[in-house]
Amino acid sequence: MKDETFELLHLLSIDALKVKDLHELIDNFGSCREVVCASREDLLGIVGEKAAAAIKSFAISDTLLRKKRKLAEMTVNITPYYAPEYPEWLTLIDRFPPILFIRGNIVPGDELSIAVIGTRGATVYGKEIARKFAAEFALAGVTVVSGMARGIDTEAHRGALQNKGRTIAVLGCGVDTCYPPENKTLMTEIVASGAVISEFDIGTPPLAHNFPRRNRIVSGLAKAVVAIEAKEKSGVMNTVKWALEQNKEVFAVPGNIFAKTSRGTNRLIKEGATPATSPDEVLEYLGVKKTEREMATQNISLDQDENIIWEALSCEPIFLDALAEKLDQPTSSILNILLKLEIKGYVKQLPGMSFVRKFE
Repeated sequence: MKDETFELLHLLSIDALKVKDLHELIDNFGSCREVVCASREDLLGIVGEKAAAAIKSFAISDTLLRKKRKLAEMTVNITPYYAPEYPEWLTLIDRFPPILFIRGNIVPGDELSIAVIGTRGATVYGKEIARKFAAEFALAGVTVVSGMARGIDTEAHRGALQNKGRTIAVLGCGVDTCYPPENKTLMTEIVASGAVISEFDIGTPPLAHNFPRRNRIVSGLAKAVVAIEAKEKSGVMNTVKWALEQNKEVFAVPGNIFAKTSRGTNRLIKEGATPATSPDEVLEYLGVKKTEREMATQNISLDQDENIIWEALSCEPIFLDALAEKLDQPTSSILNILLKLEIKGYVKQLPGMSFVRKFE
């Protein structure tokens, strides 16, 4: 395919050109270059006067040159839907993005993917579940899709990366912007082990109205969606709405009935979402069998005393004193075992001398 970078960037810069208009133009003329080369009269058969005039004003300006240099410096591929690099399965959904900015690589195997989504204000329980589910999906060879937001999204990407799996982050801003900014290292790791993508032009800030559009891509890339924690009105519920419109299976992890962060997911279950209490249930739906590598990681080796402590822990934090009372054992001996489990990577210590199971 010929380099159409300037034409692609020009068309994306036209505010009067809506996504459906761009689809129709490309379908009609065959490529972005042919759209720009079309006559004003032919363009007016599809778009209005303002959009047609903007299209015909195409020229390789300093702005376009700077953008192209930046794309090259950051190794960003600007990819129309007719390019071989574009994920073909995404074109099966309604209103798929006509153009994607891709950092990293999307490969055919990424079609077997699961979207893991949830609230930014996640609990310890939610974060551990996200990391655990994503880790096991990765171990089973399934790509994890999420939005790189704080909370559940971040932990989902980390869970996949920690197990050398592939993961795709879909942004609500340009791929040259790291949002949230504290995920800069995570973003670099995702690019190396999958892709960071967006339909928004570089330089686009993370504006609130971008994220509902972003969500249709998150669900559109995946075979199924797993909602871990969500408030009743949230971006998670918007993603689920898109998933249902796309005929994707929706799973929801049950949560504390008193927690605001679980009201959305618990409501989804009441309304027909499939409850997911383990990653295996989701993998079974996709017809994915456990790999030898995955099963080997599940063989946790503990002695009798360590196993007693392990069984008393969960994804909900428990204070050392409460654990000692629960097991009727001295805090000193329990702490000694907890520290051993922490060194082995099975336990995580939180502020205030509280502990949770650690899944990686």
